[in-house]
Amino acid sequence: MIGLPTTRPATLALFLAWSAACLAQPASAQHPAACGEVITIATHGNSTTRFTLSIPQNAQAGSKPIALVLLAGGSGHVALDEKGCAQALKGNSLVRSIPLFHEAGLTTALIDAPSDYQGPDGLEEFRISPQHADDLGRLISAVRAQTKGAVWLVGTSRGSISAANAASRLTGPDAPDGIVLTSALTVGTSGGRKSWTANTVFDLPLESIRVPALLVGHAKDRCFRSPAEKMRGIAERIGSTRKQLVTVDGGPGNVGPVTLEACEGKSPHGYVEQEAEVAAGIARFIRGGDF
Repeated sequence: MIGLPTTRPATLALFLAWSAACLAQPASAQHPAACGEVITIATHGNSTTRFTLSIPQNAQAGSKPIALVLLAGGSGHVALDEKGCAQALKGNSLVRSIPLFHEAGLTTALIDAPSDYQGPDGLEEFRISPQHADDLGRLISAVRAQTKGAVWLVGTSRGSISAANAASRLTGPDAPDGIVLTSALTVGTSGGRKSWTANTVFDLPLESIRVPALLVGHAKDRCFRSPAEKMRGIAERIGSTRKQLVTVDGGPGNVGPVTLEACEGKSPHGYVEQEAEVAAGIARFIRGGDF
């Protein structure tokens, strides 16, 4: 089992408490949080971004830690409260799977939308921007500084755009060690009322992704933005030497038509009743095996 540190060094905690003036360094909550430690960092412009860092207590010491930076779909605004718990997008597959990742000994960092993208549409077209990739690079560095181990990006649905954006643009110490895309957005709405609904992972330089990549879709996904058969196009374009494309089947299914409503989390799009299977497969791939 991968081992993770269970506490932060006291000296670092004290330093961060009085160093609030330097937002580029994590500024942590003063008291233990119910869902994890709330950390705020400076991001693009004058914005800030918060995330909840949660380190499982069942970690085995002595092995290299692995952390998952979780990028939810939809607006991306999970509305973290002061205890680090999501108040929005609770049905998102990654939010629901956090306990399962912890059971597998993986640290999680649940990312909220930046302070200037918390309206009804959330991240909008910002998901494909270089500034968003830079912000995620800062988050990766902050998580890596806390955990002293590998950091993977995991994005689902519209969050797959954010993950692919960062993985295709970042290099050096800010880059992720690997990437996982589930129910990736491959179909946009051209000419829609809101221009950002046209955005998909194909808007990004996927050929530049060189880190290990796992792509997961569901055969019964009826969300018209993420048909499982289009995941192959992502796999073909990604430049990674280690990559795996997986199509999950089974589960309660969805016999309805292909619609936007089918893009909800508690459906095949979100691997409902198959969360444990998907989380276990992700953990195996991250540790060097097959899904």
